[in-house]
Amino acid sequence: MDGSLTLLDGQQALWGLLVGVALVFIVSGVDDLFIDAVYFLRALYRRFYILPKHAALTEADLNRRAEQPIAIMIPAWDESAVIQVMLRNMVQKLAYSQYHIFVGTYPNDTATIREVEMVRADHPQIHRISTPHPGPTNKADCLNWIYQGIRAHEDDSGIAFEIIVMQDCEDVLHPLCYKLINYLIPKFDMVQLPVLSFRREWWQFTGGHYLDEFAQLHYKDLVVREFLDRSIPAAGVGCAFSRKALRVAAADQNNALFNTSSLTEDYDFGLRLKVLSLRQAFAKFFVEREVLRRNPFTGRERLCTVRELVCVREFFPHTFRTAVRQKSRWVLGISLQGWDHLGWQGGGWRRYMLWRDRKVLVTNAVNVIGYALVLLVLGGWAIDRWMPLERQIGLHLESTRWVSVLLLLNLGLLGLRLSQRAYCVWSLYGWAEALWSVPRTFWGNVINFCATARALRLFVRSRLTGKAVAWDKTHHYFPSAEQLRHTRPMLGDVLLARCWVTVDDLKQALNRQRQDPRQLGSILQDMGLLSEDQLNTALQSQG
Repeated sequence: MDGSLTLLDGQQALWGLLVGVALVFIVSGVDDLFIDAVYFLRALYRRFYILPKHAALTEADLNRRAEQPIAIMIPAWDESAVIQVMLRNMVQKLAYSQYHIFVGTYPNDTATIREVEMVRADHPQIHRISTPHPGPTNKADCLNWIYQGIRAHEDDSGIAFEIIVMQDCEDVLHPLCYKLINYLIPKFDMVQLPVLSFRREWWQFTGGHYLDEFAQLHYKDLVVREFLDRSIPAAGVGCAFSRKALRVAAADQNNALFNTSSLTEDYDFGLRLKVLSLRQAFAKFFVEREVLRRNPFTGRERLCTVRELVCVREFFPHTFRTAVRQKSRWVLGISLQGWDHLGWQGGGWRRYMLWRDRKVLVTNAVNVIGYALVLLVLGGWAIDRWMPLERQIGLHLESTRWVSVLLLLNLGLLGLRLSQRAYCVWSLYGWAEALWSVPRTFWGNVINFCATARALRLFVRSRLTGKAVAWDKTHHYFPSAEQLRHTRPMLGDVLLARCWVTVDDLKQALNRQRQDPRQLGSILQDMGLLSEDQLNTALQSQG
């Protein structure tokens, strides 16, 4: 009797948990479905009503805009392994000339200081700003001191930086990143470029799940967020601000630009700009390239048009432990500290977006609980089917029709979620990565579950002890020369950026190259469009 009661109680508890999890999935799934619907309806509206009336932005438009002085902020604590190669790559590859780089270091981090000074010796546009106290403190504190260093440099040099950009020590920029930012500011006071992951090996599920999540977030979700709320959170990299934005934000916080009590100061800062009535934009811009592609079967070459997203790329952690540590910082800063510091301010769309940021506290846990329940239900069904006992131990859904319908709806929403993520990944990386995004989603949910549990533990401990959560910095990894080869600017990029040829000139030269298999630079010289000195300079910039 006791055993029967125990089994019955266990089945009832399992039913209750199953229904609860299914309801959470339904609510979250409908929420995501709404975002999907808005994205595709907006895309249709733009396709049939906006684009026919307005010419699309082109690379030529970016190159025609006069360059504004840009200051680049790079906080660097314990970055000796990557900072020198990152800076040299940036200086070499950017299709922009009016910029200065300000690297923030700490007096007790001599290894990073040494690496920065080695680059400074070759490039006078790089400056090192030292914090007045040993590190590490946190990223916001370092950024605040960099900003003070930029203002001091303006006073000393007479340069007024109209644009300030936040970058990180592992960033690899598309050559046109700053051209795009330069085009959009000062019309907008904050511009966020897409941030994407480099490709990983197929078996690197931990590193690969970042590729999938950022593809969905920066291809679709942030587009909808900007459309509905007219505001976006800053990503911390590839994020640019107008001179006006920083001046207004600093005045609002007694000259302390970034919130030093937050682990995600970028997220906090981006949301604060909307409160200050400053305009923000998410810059999703594709540039078209005409390239020669050889048919692997016939050997014949043809001119193809390819689309590249102007974005920032980087390597994210590839081990389970480092991924959990990094994502727990994001959950802690965005969902918990963001809730604590920002509350539920703003109008309806703002509150809806804040709810989406914070629902992960529930969904990250429920996802893994749902996996466990599915295994339990299937295991019980298999035992009852193949090894029948005196009493059934599994849950039989046919006995409760409404629960069966609920679970079928969840199954449909799950299929939609997987297909939507695969669509975003396919749009940016191709079909092979889109297929791998499906199994990587489930592994990513396990990482998110562990990260949320760790974030909650750190937050509760901080509240009980009264001590601030320490800056749990992610160790950065910069791409190898072979990996950087895929981001190497084409000769045409460099020539267009310097306004030495036009788009029509380049197309004409590429068409000639189909019959004349010489280098593009030689063809442009024969056409009288490029001098030898210009070609040598462009090849050196190309790397």
